Amino acid sequence: MRVRVKLFAMLRERAGAGDVFQELPEGSTVKDLWDQLRRDHAGLSGVELKLLYAVNSEYVAPDHRLADGDEVAFIPPVSGG
Repeated sequence: MRVRVKLFAMLRERAGAGDVFQELPEGSTVKDLWDQLRRDHAGLSGVELKLLYAVNSEYVAPDHRLADGDEVAFIPPVSGG
């Protein structure tokens, strides 16, 4: 299956792209996708943040199963001042 990935803030900078497409085996979860992205993009390999995950604009848990054509967003913690 193929999913569209949206990366925000420092994740975008580390991956070198804000939007990527990723091929995954059927039955993959959001965590599986994140693990694959960390293997494919060296800049993400050391990221150990507590992220928010959204699939098709709905927040989900890391064990959420993905479907072909899903749009998955990885959102790092926000800091401000």
